[in-house]
Amino acid sequence: MKHALRRTLHLGKQRHARVKLQIIRIPKNLDKEASSERIAFDPSSLPHIADLIDYGEITVGVIEPVGCVATATDGSNCLAMLVRRDGEPLRELLIRLDLAIARAFVDDIFTDEVNARPR
Repeated sequence: MKHALRRTLHLGKQRHARVKLQIIRIPKNLDKEASSERIAFDPSSLPHIADLIDYGEITVGVIEPVGCVATATDGSNCLAMLVRRDGEPLRELLIRLDLAIARAFVDDIFTDEVNARPR
């Protein structure tokens, strides 16, 4: 079974971050050939996206010539820009975006895969 590390960010009224690290198991049968229509997707598995869209936004779409891109902003800052990998299911892209949002809030690390690409 593959493992992924998920950070859970809890923002209180004072907007302080408490981080809980959790290892989630990714079933072996969840592979690139799995149909997105056959896999139940639980939005609660993306807590940082859920928090962010209360005051910011995420966008998923195609930007030429880069391809499919997922971005997250908090209204004034771009927190993450991820490029979808070849064969990467949307679910995995959103999980990576969720983790990148947590990284931006907790560690002040802003992920930019769009501008960092080799030309």
